[in-house]
Amino acid sequence: MKKIGLIALVAFIGGAAAIGGYKLLEPKNDAMLSFADQQKVLFASNPKISSAGAVDFVEAAAAVSPAVVHIKTSYTGSDSGQGRSSSPMDMFEEFFGRGGRKMPRAPRAASGSGVILTPDGYIVTNNHVVDNADKIEVILSDRRKVSAKVIGKDPNTDLALIKVEATDLPVVKMGNSDNVQIGEWVLAVGFPLDLQTTVTAGIVSAKARNIGILARNQQPTEEEYEEYQRTGKAPVNNSIESYIQTDAAINPGNSGGALVNANGELIGINAAIASQTGTNVGYGFAIPVNLAKKILDDFRKYGAVKRGYIGVTFSALDADAAEKLNVKDISGLYVNEVLPGSGAAAAGIQKGDIIKKVDGTIIYDSPDLQEKIGRLSPGDKVELTYSRNGQLKDTKVTLKGESSTVQQNAVAKASGSASIEKLGASFAPASAQLKSRFGAKSGVVVTAVEQGKIFDSLEIPKGLLVTAVNGRPVNSAKDVEQALPQSRNGMTTISGVTAQGNFTYSF
Repeated sequence: MKKIGLIALVAFIGGAAAIGGYKLLEPKNDAMLSFADQQKVLFASNPKISSAGAVDFVEAAAAVSPAVVHIKTSYTGSDSGQGRSSSPMDMFEEFFGRGGRKMPRAPRAASGSGVILTPDGYIVTNNHVVDNADKIEVILSDRRKVSAKVIGKDPNTDLALIKVEATDLPVVKMGNSDNVQIGEWVLAVGFPLDLQTTVTAGIVSAKARNIGILARNQQPTEEEYEEYQRTGKAPVNNSIESYIQTDAAINPGNSGGALVNANGELIGINAAIASQTGTNVGYGFAIPVNLAKKILDDFRKYGAVKRGYIGVTFSALDADAAEKLNVKDISGLYVNEVLPGSGAAAAGIQKGDIIKKVDGTIIYDSPDLQEKIGRLSPGDKVELTYSRNGQLKDTKVTLKGESSTVQQNAVAKASGSASIEKLGASFAPASAQLKSRFGAKSGVVVTAVEQGKIFDSLEIPKGLLVTAVNGRPVNSAKDVEQALPQSRNGMTTISGVTAQGNFTYSF
């Protein structure tokens, strides 16, 4: 009897020690989990909300609404205003006023929505809600107002992750957007038109919808624009659109809010509307949560997206495209170009091949491919099935990341770029093609800008085509250097041309 009692005592002590050890380690382990795995722990014991029988969204709305927050942003200076861009393509109307001076702008404000993912304050929203904001404030369901900082943002998917310093916050449960059915009931939750928490209902109207909004609104990066200036080659469109389309009412202010199923599970992040009036006319679009999971995990781990690329440009096939390309297939993706050194090139993909499947899933249009690849990282492998001369072939492609800094520096060096320390910038000769396109007889391209120096303080970007310095034509970095001492009245002038016209800036 004593022996049994002793065994029971040892077992009890061992169990208590195990539980205590788990509790000590639990916060550390949670921090290492992905958002999806962390949610499995958070919602392990929650009963599933039933959507069977009569349509009733009361439970789903009650479960989600407390974890959807109101985001308010303010903007000052030249980037004032939501969605305003400082890219080289439209920067001149932004920063050149009378006499080349910046014109002051009144502070502006905008608002959107966000969805709380973790009790310690990670919140998903849209990139366009927080992009260029000087100040981000989050209003919680208990009416507290807290400041937020951006952890990561990505214009290619229009996703952003922000963080507030708070604890024990309500959380929305992530669902599985792959299981979403056309015709399924959904709720949109957010803060439209500056109203308080608003819930609307509708159905899923379509999946894998590409509306081209990111490609239209997205300006090229400085590196892409620099390449465009040198070579005249348009940048590759890296935006990923594979929206869930719904007729649940979505209006300005809903951006970044939740699209949930009848079980109260997050299946999408509301991002856009199709409307000629700017308000709801029955077509709203949400980013699938399964795509968002990968992007958000990258934000928390790296602060940016680690995106893998196949390394091809392509066109979606239909009857008209097939006729134009003189091919028999009317579905799939026609490979227009294979990028040298890419995973596709290593796997033997060629121009003219038609991609038919990815990992066994049939590909009908570009969103089918883009979303699947968008969930993967550099080094991941995918199996492609493609058609060549009417025959189906399979190959494995190892995805590669974006060009490294070393490669970018090598390109700049090969282009004859040289630095002028006084200006804090580097210049390379503009190509004849580029000068011809802009009607310029001379020109150099700004290939780099050093932080804290003159060009940086004047916010002059890389990619700018400079045609003259102090009135003297320039065709090389040496020409720029020789023209600098020729200033008049102590003022240096930089002249050039963009798609918007000629410009001159003095300092």
